[in-house]
Amino acid sequence: MKVTVHIFLKAGVLDVQGKAVEGALNGLAGTAGWSDVANVRVGKVLEFDLNSTDKAAAEAEVKSMCEKLLANTVIESYRIEVA
Repeated sequence: MKVTVHIFLKAGVLDVQGKAVEGALNGLAGTAGWSDVANVRVGKVLEFDLNSTDKAAAEAEVKSMCEKLLANTVIESYRIEVA
């Protein structure tokens, strides 16, 4: 099964990388017209194959992976897609 995990900082957690991207986009506003960009958040996307035929079991396994290793659940949230 194909697995995609989207990981983002939780609301209220300062996203330094997002602020840097936002500043860069706003700084280019004179040449490209991106001055209306605000509240940029940067995240991670992980894609991998999982040897499983049971979608529910695969989702549970990936959730366990996220809780134990892939995401820092104190400051990050995640969304799982299994196909």
